[in-house]
Amino acid sequence: MVENAATVAAVRRFNRFYTRAIGVLDKGHLGGPYTLAESRVLYEIASRDGVTPGFIAAETGLDPGYLSRIVRRFERDGLVARERSLNDGRSVVLRITEPGRDVYAELHRRTLAQVQGLIAGLGGAERERLETALADVEHLLGGSQADRGYILRPHRVGDIGWVTQAHGVIYGREYGWDHRFEALVARLAADLVENFDPEREGSWIAERAGSSVGCIFLQRQDDKTAKLRLLLVDPAARGLGLGRALVDACVARARAIGYQEMTLWTQSILTAARAIYQAVGFELEESWPNEDFGGYGLTSERWRLKL
Repeated sequence: MVENAATVAAVRRFNRFYTRAIGVLDKGHLGGPYTLAESRVLYEIASRDGVTPGFIAAETGLDPGYLSRIVRRFERDGLVARERSLNDGRSVVLRITEPGRDVYAELHRRTLAQVQGLIAGLGGAERERLETALADVEHLLGGSQADRGYILRPHRVGDIGWVTQAHGVIYGREYGWDHRFEALVARLAADLVENFDPEREGSWIAERAGSSVGCIFLQRQDDKTAKLRLLLVDPAARGLGLGRALVDACVARARAIGYQEMTLWTQSILTAARAIYQAVGFELEESWPNEDFGGYGLTSERWRLKL
């Protein structure tokens, strides 16, 4: 008798359903020339500005030999180029080429269409149940985010109130910013959700042990430029690398969509956030005095990242 037989059977049943739904067993993923595994590798390369094969192997769990064969195929097809790492001459990094970006853009379009087809018959409440259930599955089965002590999920009903309150409380306590800042966050958050475009924007709520502990939003400015908005990490979740994970997710999404650059607005005293922005590649573009939040001597800054 298999221990926990009912749970094992349920997981296997779901695996059979989902592999059929997304075409895992098809020779070419989404009708294209590449398998699902190859498409995942292309995603990892396309969504980052230079990535090592070792990182991809760790993220995907693919055998290094199999991964090497996939990369060689991409190089033959002109989708990927390799170069020596500037940080370690013994290592190589992989970068997407322009033809590769075109192939990935089409793959991304087909993926969105496939998922939209899967959820087309669901109402708003049902979609929220699905999002919660998927986050729970990832957490319970030990996904990489769960291993770090948190998961990242899209926003849902109730999150916008938490985003507003958390910003007001945390920045009020740590920096003395008053109700005007909380009101600004409320307006920004309401605009983000009310006008949210899932094909051109993104949202990430960090959850730990069932509680929200962080957030970030990607907002469209125009066809070429996106904005990074409302990065926040609760003090209880600091030290987990969550801030960098949120920014990386936001930047990767912007690259995958095809934006050419990103901008953000911050304050010079937010040193931890500024360090993350700088590490990712953002550059300070301009600064100006700001006394809008009741904090004296604030300096607002605009940063920009070329994608």
